[in-house]
Amino acid sequence: MPAHRTRPAAALFLVTALAAVGLGSAATPAAAATIPVGSGSYSDSRPAGTSGPTTNTGAPVTPKTTPAARDKPVPTNDWWSSLAFQRYGDNPYSTPMYGHPLTYQATAGGLDIGYPTTAAIVGDGRQYEYAHKRDLTLGLSGLNSPDTKADAWSDWTVTPYWSDGTRTLRTTIGHGMPFVYAKGSGAAAQITTAAAPTVFADQGNVLGITVAGHHYALFAPTGSDWSVSGSTITAGLGAKDYFSLAVLPSTDALATYRKYAFSFVTGSQASWSYTGGNSRATYTLTTEAKEGTERGTLQALYRHQWMNSTDPLTSYTYVSPRGTMKVRESASFTTSQKASAVLPGLPKTNAVDTARLRGYLNEVANAADPFSGYTDTYWTGKALGRLAQLVPLADQIGETATRDKLIGLLKGRLQDWFTAGGVSEFSYDKAWKTLTGYPASYGSDTELNDHHFHYSYYIYAAAIVAQYDQAWAADSAWGGMVKTLVRDAANPSRTDSAFPFLRGFDVYAGHSWASGHQGFAAGNNQESSSESINLSAGLVLWGSATGDTALRDLGTYLLTTESEAIGQYWFDADQQVFPSSFGHDTVGMVWGSGGAYATWWTANPEEIHGINVLPVTGGSLHLGGEKAAIRRNIAEMERENGGPAVEWRDILWEFQSFADPAAAKAKWDAGNAGYTPEQGESKAHTYHWLTTLDALGAPDATVTGDIPTSAVFTKGTARTYAAHNHGSTARTVTFSDGKTLSVPARSTATGTGTGTGSGDPDPDPDPDPPTGNTFQLRTGGTLTTATGGTAGSDTIASAGGGNHDGTPNQPLVYQAKQVNGTVTPGAATAFRLQLDAGTAVGLGQQARVSYDFTGDGTFDRTETYQYFATDPVAGWEEYAQSRGLRSATGSLGDLRNGTVRLEVWHAIGNGTAKLQTGTDRSVLVIPFG
Repeated sequence: MPAHRTRPAAALFLVTALAAVGLGSAATPAAAATIPVGSGSYSDSRPAGTSGPTTNTGAPVTPKTTPAARDKPVPTNDWWSSLAFQRYGDNPYSTPMYGHPLTYQATAGGLDIGYPTTAAIVGDGRQYEYAHKRDLTLGLSGLNSPDTKADAWSDWTVTPYWSDGTRTLRTTIGHGMPFVYAKGSGAAAQITTAAAPTVFADQGNVLGITVAGHHYALFAPTGSDWSVSGSTITAGLGAKDYFSLAVLPSTDALATYRKYAFSFVTGSQASWSYTGGNSRATYTLTTEAKEGTERGTLQALYRHQWMNSTDPLTSYTYVSPRGTMKVRESASFTTSQKASAVLPGLPKTNAVDTARLRGYLNEVANAADPFSGYTDTYWTGKALGRLAQLVPLADQIGETATRDKLIGLLKGRLQDWFTAGGVSEFSYDKAWKTLTGYPASYGSDTELNDHHFHYSYYIYAAAIVAQYDQAWAADSAWGGMVKTLVRDAANPSRTDSAFPFLRGFDVYAGHSWASGHQGFAAGNNQESSSESINLSAGLVLWGSATGDTALRDLGTYLLTTESEAIGQYWFDADQQVFPSSFGHDTVGMVWGSGGAYATWWTANPEEIHGINVLPVTGGSLHLGGEKAAIRRNIAEMERENGGPAVEWRDILWEFQSFADPAAAKAKWDAGNAGYTPEQGESKAHTYHWLTTLDALGAPDATVTGDIPTSAVFTKGTARTYAAHNHGSTARTVTFSDGKTLSVPARSTATGTGTGTGSGDPDPDPDPDPPTGNTFQLRTGGTLTTATGGTAGSDTIASAGGGNHDGTPNQPLVYQAKQVNGTVTPGAATAFRLQLDAGTAVGLGQQARVSYDFTGDGTFDRTETYQYFATDPVAGWEEYAQSRGLRSATGSLGDLRNGTVRLEVWHAIGNGTAKLQTGTDRSVLVIPFG
């Protein structure tokens, strides 16, 4: 099968007219030094006959930065990397850069700026894009710079620099920034529009214009005056050197935006923490007041951010390829999410046939060449990953000899790569401050592509070794080289002079980028989001195994954040991101401009759907949080494929198991005899995976443990709790529903959550959280704490094609009166509602919970939750509070003869759906004792 991440065939969409050509070898340095790291080493020069970063013609290239940034590690694989990486020799400026809501492209005369608001469907319907189109250019009168360089950058902002010898211009741009901040010298500020502008406000140094239907505000220093002549707008700066521009959500927003016009952003930084099963992150802009004292600003939050934030937002919104962006009036905001689960492997169950698994394990462990002849970084990595997944399985069934043989294979190949001077090694590039593995593949050397993909397998495999051999993982042994790979791919330090901060991960976009140079008309891209997740999971396991909680918590933040981004931007889980004209339920690739139902190497639907699933590991459990999207995804794959998967059937069986384990296991039972495993998979792993989830049920993302290496599985109404304890002493893991599990040292335990650490799944677990009172829904509008009801359903009325997001429309109402209870500190409302939209498409059910503390008829606390997008497949789906709080009024207080009300309605759609009643699967749990 052709390998991925090569250029697309002509049958696929084209994102740029620039085609890759053959790359020649660069000159080999005269002498190379070996840099020792513990028991390992890397080289400070490339092996003979190999290349480092080059232009498309094969010419060596160095970072395109100003002297002020010359010694600072350049964050390749970013949304703006074409500013610093001149991939195409005839473009010394940049390719289009997608900041969202604004788009940018550097040119000789300054910064082209656009705000694309209409999606185009291209590539035979396979791609949607909000392509960059210039509305105007921000520059200086007469500016004609020979190039543009990167002058400064921070977590999600960058400052391009222009100079033509007479004039200099610096602009600061970033994700989520409606403003462009400029500092210029040598000439007047100049805005050149693509068409003659319409002026809607002229306030001297503040000018409101409309271009191509988009509204902009221009801000010059106080005392200046904008002059309009056709498509050219100028303002003298006098003794000042600053001016700014903003894209407005509407003309009446001018006064609000004017308030922050001179509060210039000077930096951006994300911070994160992990506590008790929750991952929190704060995103902060630093500002400088150019006039007055205002230090606040406006930020546009992506969907994955505002869904997980309770910080107040304005009514202003923007269009973007990632769905609606919402504006916050502050220099910071915080998100909070239940942390995504990671396990070294699925836990042991009696459903797995030991003899059968032993046979499958031996097929791999006793193969003549377990690495299948692979020698480059990517395919060696996949082989390492395949073997690493089998180590915990062999250990589970007492096959210690096989386990140790597999560990020996992992150690041997890792140590080969971790030692300079052999047929494979890692080499450090001083100019680009990066560590590249040779033999390289898919542009990991010449384009600095995919380091996070390739190295994820090495770090994950090393984490599995560390789980069983702590001495091997010590910094003084081989752990130092593992950490050096981490520093290249996901460096947590902003002060490390050898590697950039988080090379591939875009903290604001919420996911990684694969291209090192970002040299495409559609911006940067990422295909295999799941291989990016593999790196995050590897960090969690490595940090847990070695006691490095900082790396563990970094991995948890990356995994949890990217999991949400994948659900929204790759799988369109809520059906609120992809344009309605785009006829697909998933994309294989996300681009700065949009997304594509495609891969780099094939148009085969199996690979398009599977590339964002592999490798399936204990770090893939997050996928179980979007079961409806998985069902849509599998259904689309089979439609496009003309039937079930054939080539990557194991990957897609495992993918289906996150939503429907029994159906996936049935496919394995019917087809396991005559297939060839995907190169990173094995029959041993697939059999164990499908059989285990069939026994335990799908991952339940609504409940988390207080260590990252814990997970919950639900089958019917029964939950099984699992956790791995990497520590040297036993510990008790507490889950968010109040259950506990005792886990021995260096072991995985499973149980019912009673603290016994063993036993069968609880046939009747308490709904989460157990500290509150649990109410069943009954047809007729009653909430009751009684059990044993008769299963039934109520019909949710159609939204009639309207938008009722946040406002009840013909709701089903369920109510309990004369409720007494004391609010439980730290607890929150929870619910699990079973919904079925049948085959109807585009429906979104929404819930609101209200509390009248005294029963006087006034609701003192109201909580409205994000709506749930049901799939067009018959069968019950679960809508839970984990979808996120949309808004809330009032604070929780004690109930004294109070009233509790649940309302459910259709926020969107043009059809009806059913809501299950009379069972303990549709419940409301209030946070009161």
